[in-house]
Amino acid sequence: MAGMASLKDIPVLAEGAPAARETPRSGEKYATPQGFTAIRDGIKATAATGGWGAGQPTGRSGKPAWLRAKAPTGQGFQAVKGIVKEHRLATVCEEAKCPNIGECWNAGTATIMLMGAVCTRACRFCAVDTGNPRRWLDADEPENAARSVELMKLKYVVVTSVNRDDLPDGGAGHYAACIRAIKRRNPATAVEALTPDFQGVLEDVETVVASGLDVFAQNIETVRRLTHPVRDPRAGYERTLGVLEHAKRHAPGVLTKSSLMLGLGESDAEVEETLADLRTAGVDIVTLGQYLRPTLHHLPVERYVTPAQFDRYRASALARGFLECVSGPLVRSSYRAEQALNRNNAGLDNARLESDKKAV
Repeated sequence: MAGMASLKDIPVLAEGAPAARETPRSGEKYATPQGFTAIRDGIKATAATGGWGAGQPTGRSGKPAWLRAKAPTGQGFQAVKGIVKEHRLATVCEEAKCPNIGECWNAGTATIMLMGAVCTRACRFCAVDTGNPRRWLDADEPENAARSVELMKLKYVVVTSVNRDDLPDGGAGHYAACIRAIKRRNPATAVEALTPDFQGVLEDVETVVASGLDVFAQNIETVRRLTHPVRDPRAGYERTLGVLEHAKRHAPGVLTKSSLMLGLGESDAEVEETLADLRTAGVDIVTLGQYLRPTLHHLPVERYVTPAQFDRYRASALARGFLECVSGPLVRSSYRAEQALNRNNAGLDNARLESDKKAV
């Protein structure tokens, strides 16, 4: 292909090459530097939302004041951005359009996304690109990730990944290699792994759990009834519970964690049922946050949960025996993850958010 160069035996498009636009439009197919096809932001532009959200808040103008996040600027943000770019790392902060990227990167933290930025699944809430990477992996990634953690001087790092259903083990071996490399170079750094479900293959779950990590996380995402409108058909509510339960049984000393998005049409009773199911599976930590529609091709927001309601959900979760429930409008599964065991909602003050909203 014209305009192609080589970087450590991986073909890349040279800067300014006419072969493709630098940034494809949301929902558009494009060719990746590794030579396979993907869809920008994960959902095709022609995908319908199935009538969801009629008469409900779907646009930016409808967002309440408590969902305002600062634009990503600052010296710390630029420093982390430089490290991520230099070491060819994908971060869920960028790929999933996280609203907290400025806060986290200015604090010198980032959630590293392993195995590339293209997922084999297409969940209708997620803005990560989707495609078939055809078993492509970066052999240098374990050492690059470990070196980046060292450069950022992290005491706590979250590593996550896309789903890699194209790999025989779902990428479990590569995942474990990255965690071991991080631990070798940074023995004092705590590692949280936010993993895919590995298609429910428990031996692959064990591979990751036994890699030396401190926290194992797999997100339930939504309530049972909404699982398949929201998540890819290959994901499953019961499968996620099974993965979390097995991880805890296989390594009782490892903390387990899951996350639930709110605002997709779930009822309070369904939230309570999900919390109960997660606790029965032995989950130690749960996070609750507001779903925000990443593009017009994704599912619309059905409701904006108030800060006061997030506090009520947190109180209910703690009463069920969770070690901690980090709950708030802008909370994401890895948000302030290093503070999760401080027992103070990771420093969030939902009551203040509510009062600030009323003052606007």
